[in-house]
Amino acid sequence: MRRLLTALLAGVIAVSVVPAVAQQRPRDADRKQEEDARRKKARDREWNQPEAPLPALRNAGPCPYVKVLYDAGRYIEFEGGRESAGTVIYSGEIQGLSSGCEYKDDEPIRVSMEMLFGLGKGPKATGDRKTYRYWVAVTTRNQGVIAKEYFDLPVKFDSDRVMVTEKIEGIVIPRANLETSGANFEVLVGFDVTPQMAEFNRDGKRFRVGAGAPKAGE
Repeated sequence: MRRLLTALLAGVIAVSVVPAVAQQRPRDADRKQEEDARRKKARDREWNQPEAPLPALRNAGPCPYVKVLYDAGRYIEFEGGRESAGTVIYSGEIQGLSSGCEYKDDEPIRVSMEMLFGLGKGPKATGDRKTYRYWVAVTTRNQGVIAKEYFDLPVKFDSDRVMVTEKIEGIVIPRANLETSGANFEVLVGFDVTPQMAEFNRDGKRFRVGAGAPKAGE
């Protein structure tokens, strides 16, 4: 690549020299001076070209879109199914999500991601330990699920609220050909929720993580 880049720059310089050399009349002095400046700038770029950062060269296209599924972004477990801050057993929310990917040529897309969970123990909790369950799914954009995997997240509560970071690596998405970009795929994450929890989330209802000390009116 460096050799090719040098050859291309040399070609630009050669082409640029032709009009300047062909026109030597005094009235073209300013134009020649500008041409010389361009030649010098091109030469400096050729011999002082900084190394491009590798991450910028890894991908043949955009990364898959990574997001939290709204219906499964929060986990609220109520005693007896009664929806109030005073009946919360355990709660959780995916509060942060970051990701990166790499692929080139016809290689598969490799995705890594990091999630920040905010987890709470409510007033009706039965103990200081809880194992949450969440999933990661790969889909074609706005279409069907290609693959889905579940993960357990065991938590010990030293207080009513804890923050936990989870890293997932090794998500591999095959590509049909060179033209298949990451924009064709989505990576979705969410808690393993019951239909009632999903409906609660879908309706836009919410209680704070760590609902053991609710505000008035909640």
